[in-house]
Amino acid sequence: MKTYYKILFSLFIFSFTQLHSQTNIKDYEKQWEGKLNDKNAFNFSVTLDLLSNSEYQFSLHNKNFKFTTKVKSSTKNYINIKIDETISFTGILDKKKHQIDGFISSGLYFYHIKLIQAENNSYQGNWNIFMLDELLSNSIFLSIENVNGTNFDAYPFFGDQRFAGTWAGNSKQNGNVITFQDMRTGIGFKGTLLKETIDLEILIANNVFTKVRLNPSKNPWKFGNYNNIKNNNLNLDDGWKTHPLEKNIFLEKLEDSIHQKKLINTHSVLIAKKGKIIYENYFDGFSNTTLHDQRSASKSITSAIVGLAIEDKIIKGDTDLLYNYISEEYQYTKDTLKKDIKIKDLLTMSSGLDAVDFGIDRKSKASEQAYQNSRNWLKTVLEAPMMHKPGAVANYGSANPYLLGEILTDLTPLPLPLYMDQKLFKPLGIHNYTIQKEMTGKPYFGGGIYISPRDMLKFGQLYLNKGKFEGKRVLSENWIDKSFQNYLPLTNTLEKNGYGYFWWHKTYTVKGKKIKSVEARGNGGQYIFVISELNLVCVITSGNYRNGKTKQPEKIFEEYILPSLL
Repeated sequence: MKTYYKILFSLFIFSFTQLHSQTNIKDYEKQWEGKLNDKNAFNFSVTLDLLSNSEYQFSLHNKNFKFTTKVKSSTKNYINIKIDETISFTGILDKKKHQIDGFISSGLYFYHIKLIQAENNSYQGNWNIFMLDELLSNSIFLSIENVNGTNFDAYPFFGDQRFAGTWAGNSKQNGNVITFQDMRTGIGFKGTLLKETIDLEILIANNVFTKVRLNPSKNPWKFGNYNNIKNNNLNLDDGWKTHPLEKNIFLEKLEDSIHQKKLINTHSVLIAKKGKIIYENYFDGFSNTTLHDQRSASKSITSAIVGLAIEDKIIKGDTDLLYNYISEEYQYTKDTLKKDIKIKDLLTMSSGLDAVDFGIDRKSKASEQAYQNSRNWLKTVLEAPMMHKPGAVANYGSANPYLLGEILTDLTPLPLPLYMDQKLFKPLGIHNYTIQKEMTGKPYFGGGIYISPRDMLKFGQLYLNKGKFEGKRVLSENWIDKSFQNYLPLTNTLEKNGYGYFWWHKTYTVKGKKIKSVEARGNGGQYIFVISELNLVCVITSGNYRNGKTKQPEKIFEEYILPSLL
């Protein structure tokens, strides 16, 4: 009995000690900041060594970090390896065995990686987690908020705001250690709570790759204000030829207005005429290699992927019915109107579903905000009631391209990201890009591909050239014609713009002349303008997400760019 009480007493002492040794997170509920030792800490070299028919050695390394693991591919016709619980790699070796094109899957991103053969059975490439060549600021910030007992939220920020930022969650505390994860990139954070500081470790594949000491912030955080990067060498090895314009008063006024913040948050302006870049400029720290979030301009890329799938007989045609591709699990959502929704209706935003993203005075059942805040996106969209007969009325809604991504994911002979790469991006010479996932890990067709402005220009040039790039056929001319046709006006937009297969229509008036433009558009001001009559493609990228300036590129195009060319 004495032994029993001794054990009980020991357990009490242990529990009491543990309870009172837990650091009070409430004392850290404030803003913190520190400086990274290396602005390249988030950039890695990737090496993939083929050890046998299905066994590989995968390595991530930079000057301060090295991680190596041996893994086996779960498939034979392409490489599919799991690095750890949060990271995997999927790739395909070209026929000459000189290059592997693939994706590192981490967080909510598929990062495209091009691995070049360095020696026999060894392939090397690069992975930039934040999609930047180098951080322009080494500042890092942390806000600890909403403390309730041991529950809290931790939000990391970086001084370089050119990437999409973090989306942290899964915050936990154990003694004097806190952990949380960035859902976007998949990187983890581990902070040791000291008396007046926090020692923060940042991890990939559960391995620490950089550390920083955080101190309490004394002043408001400062972001941005970078010096403009001058891109003197426009002849990059990316397939583009350049023929710069002579001095032009309209473009000089444009640059002055951007520098004076009259045209705020403009990140890049590029013009290609007759297949050559005649103007290219970058602002606010952005450069010719900086990847830019396309937001809904990605929908136009989605249209191209659907066209390729139809050409490959993966989808029978644009008049085929949506519910021919919906799994048995969700067939119960089909009704007398939904049964008639065609692929074409999704491409023209005329499915008839109550899936309206904006412009109405009520909450749509399957708006992008509604389904993204639901537990089951597909269920929410397919259960939405019908507003109109399919093909009759067009309302802009991201649920339409989302459904196309859902059905294609299960149909393509390769994983959908690899299919997109092999059929579209690789033929265009686009290798540095990232595809955003939806919450189940599939590519999100509603928006969110990250590519450079030069590569946006390539995509526009493909359509201007009726589906050819550098003389080679990538998309059929028939699909380009269908995509650019003006089918219906978007009734929930102010201008009631005409709409094609995820392409916008607008007519500009310059010097008394009407100019018809077909456009890819994304929130914040991401635009690809294609003007067939002028043999012209123009790209503008911006960061105007919540200030009412998302359509500023249209002003730039009409008041500065077109006048400079007419």
